[in-house]
Amino acid sequence: MREEYKMSTYQILYNPLSNNGQGEAEVKSLSNKLESNELIFKDITKIGDIKAFINSLGADEKIIIAGGDGTLNHFLNDIDGMDIKTDVLFFATGSGNDFIASVGVAKGNLVPLNPFFGKLPTVTVNGKDYKFINGVGFGIDGYCCEVGDDMRATTNKPINYTSIAIKGLLFHFKPVNATVTVDGKTERFERVWLVPTMFGRFYGGGMIPTPDQKREDGTVSTMVYHGCGKLKALMVFPNIFKGEHVKEEKIVKIYKGHSVTVEFDKPTALQIDGETIRNVTSYSVTI
Repeated sequence: MREEYKMSTYQILYNPLSNNGQGEAEVKSLSNKLESNELIFKDITKIGDIKAFINSLGADEKIIIAGGDGTLNHFLNDIDGMDIKTDVLFFATGSGNDFIASVGVAKGNLVPLNPFFGKLPTVTVNGKDYKFINGVGFGIDGYCCEVGDDMRATTNKPINYTSIAIKGLLFHFKPVNATVTVDGKTERFERVWLVPTMFGRFYGGGMIPTPDQKREDGTVSTMVYHGCGKLKALMVFPNIFKGEHVKEEKIVKIYKGHSVTVEFDKPTALQIDGETIRNVTSYSVTI
């Protein structure tokens, strides 16, 4: 069934870099979905002050953010603390699109963002706070984002994160020791490969590290992937994309809570909704 939208003026803020540079081409499909409306397309990467831009809009104008999960993350952090009256919607043009998967919306449809404002968890990394809508990854997933960023700087070809992960597990990424504290209870782990904290169910292009996580609960879930060698880690890793890794109770542990602190014994890359921060030794999440 075709979705119907009332006639309006839509400010469409798109990221041309999303989906390996296909973002601008993909966002043009909104011309058919929103025909008979006034559509104003703007490159979001060229808007210096997003708060000032939103405050300049007329009362009847609506906003569509078009991009991937990283674009969405940047927007949510840029408008944090604003009291936005206008309708804001999201149109996924990314390569992973974990946010729309977690809310059960097929690509090509619009998702209202206003219900999420003011309800997002905060992650603190290196003394700086960030909001996130999908998850924070620490370990092999952060490593994959780091390598992907380096490759993207030198080539226009699509990045194969699965290949990066396999090579990382086998050769390049070295497991760490970690301390995980959830709601005041601390446990220590050795040979840790991955410690994500999730607000949504999906991240990393379809990984489901904490299958029972629900945003509506007002909590986050943390998964510790630990205590195994690289061959076992590689064998179980694909099951994370199906959420079946949780059956491996000896190497997978999941916590649910409101306050999480993860500490590694050596610097490792971390990702927040797909955005990379390098050389991190700890992060804390509160909701």
